[in-house]
Amino acid sequence: MDRIDAMKVFVSALDEGSLAGAARKLDRSPAAITRAITFLESHVGVQLLHRTTRTMKLSEAGERYAAACRRVLTDLEEADLLAAGETKAPRGVLTVTAPLISGVGILRPILDEFLDQYPEVKARLLLLDRTVSLVDEGIDVGLRIAHLTDSNMVGIRVGEVRRVLCAAPSYLEQNPTIKSVADLTEHSCVALAQFGQDSWSFPASQNGGAQRLVHITPRLVINGVAGVIDSAVAGYGVTRVFSYQIADHVERGELRIILRDDEPAPLPVHLVAPEGRLSVPKVRAFVDHAVPRLRAEFSRRSKLCN
Repeated sequence: MDRIDAMKVFVSALDEGSLAGAARKLDRSPAAITRAITFLESHVGVQLLHRTTRTMKLSEAGERYAAACRRVLTDLEEADLLAAGETKAPRGVLTVTAPLISGVGILRPILDEFLDQYPEVKARLLLLDRTVSLVDEGIDVGLRIAHLTDSNMVGIRVGEVRRVLCAAPSYLEQNPTIKSVADLTEHSCVALAQFGQDSWSFPASQNGGAQRLVHITPRLVINGVAGVIDSAVAGYGVTRVFSYQIADHVERGELRIILRDDEPAPLPVHLVAPEGRLSVPKVRAFVDHAVPRLRAEFSRRSKLCN
């Protein structure tokens, strides 16, 4: 059996979440998919997948091997496209990742326009509220809200965002005025499960001193940004999110930003790609298409929150 083909089957099973899904995607029989996975496991000498009739989970060795497979397949695709002289019409599968809110509301419409412009390109958009390794997971381009630390990434700045405190006007009008971050201890808060369930940190005050840590007792903890924002709009308390995530709510008067002088320094937003990937025409074309549109959209949202 061809090992590269078996790698494609393995990665397809992971992307689809099941062997049956891979069979449908690749138009093969379930038995053929199972044989390919068994072949790979026999070749490397370890079990890659723990699977039952209903579930499939990567083993520890499988996680490492999956990352290696994605790198190999990405490099092969790049080599094929360059050898074929893909210079005039970008084609192939473009894989893009972004945080959930910015991916749905900002990047997806830009990607839709790009696909309309380049009909020979297909795309995968991975919406993940966690930092992923673009190289290890075979991703072409990512939208990152953070200072860049990976020297193997090429980053193009497209904007900046603030981490803001906000609440619905109805909540602010019915509760004591919030004059300082210390007042938050007496207020209902809606917290994001991944960031600050028990406390929120703030920069040192204008008078100097150490970073300030304010302990909160959330009335509600939610593990998704969209839910946190919806609850804040409904008047359940103060929340802390990125400015771009609530810009349209601020414009409509559904949320009001408070304590602006206590915000941390803004974070940059970059469109990033692994070093060398920009030489691939589909990636170069997407970056050229996306950068000015991302800059315009983040600028628009920034102005709404000023």
